[in-house]
Amino acid sequence: MQSFLADDREALHVAITGDGRPMVLLHGWTATHRDWKPFVSTFGASHRVFRWDARGHGGHPLATGQAPTVERMARDLENLMAHWDLQDAVVIGHSMGALTLWQYLRDFGTKRLSHVVFIDQSPRLLTDEHWSNGIYGDFDSERNASFVSDLEQDFAETVLRLVANGLNERGRRKYIENGTGMQMARERLRALDPAPLIACWKSLTAADYRQVLGRIDVPALLIYGEESNFYTSNTARWVRDAIPGAQMHVYDGVDHAPHLWQAERFLHDVLGFVGAECDESCAMCA
Repeated sequence: MQSFLADDREALHVAITGDGRPMVLLHGWTATHRDWKPFVSTFGASHRVFRWDARGHGGHPLATGQAPTVERMARDLENLMAHWDLQDAVVIGHSMGALTLWQYLRDFGTKRLSHVVFIDQSPRLLTDEHWSNGIYGDFDSERNASFVSDLEQDFAETVLRLVANGLNERGRRKYIENGTGMQMARERLRALDPAPLIACWKSLTAADYRQVLGRIDVPALLIYGEESNFYTSNTARWVRDAIPGAQMHVYDGVDHAPHLWQAERFLHDVLGFVGAECDESCAMCA
């Protein structure tokens, strides 16, 4: 891991691999740069790959006390790209990473970017009487307030229930069965400092990027899970139609992390989208 200082003097940690056109990978809420490990070798054959631990994530205590709001994380992304003088970059955001990228586009535009990829996300998480394309299709401000209260009482279990109580029946069964994987996830979440992550969640659920989508002027690729825990096919279609010229792939039978469940397809789709080629390890290109 390398590190750089953001403009508020917070040290941010980044893993850098490969050579070529820059590619920046933005993970989801409560996750780390390690989530992208399955893709590093193939992406690194044609790109210089940057995988950060977003502010407040990855087990790095905050030195400045500046909460990891989505606005601050978008500025951190600009700081990262300025620090390494990245131009013509491909930026891929999953979940929170997609929201961070939309905020970045709002605040800094596309001057450093060549392509953008958004994985299984809605531009507005909370629902209301005029918007049903957020979490579950019915996660309104009252429901979110109750969720935040639960996070403050038992962070790990509340995060697990957010996934389990969603639209994916297999996710619900896994939670009830409480197997080894679920227990490991619980222990990982219990090891995190909840305060900055709760502040981050409040920021994410306050954001609304619906007006940003129509102003995206670089090629955009959308990847959605057919059985996402959080979003219906209506959300995917709405985002596709809102971004000029966007391409979209829906991965059958998988949840909120379609890229992890169908990694070979994801590599093939992304590298084809940006005009690169898979290496010999890609089964879909063999």
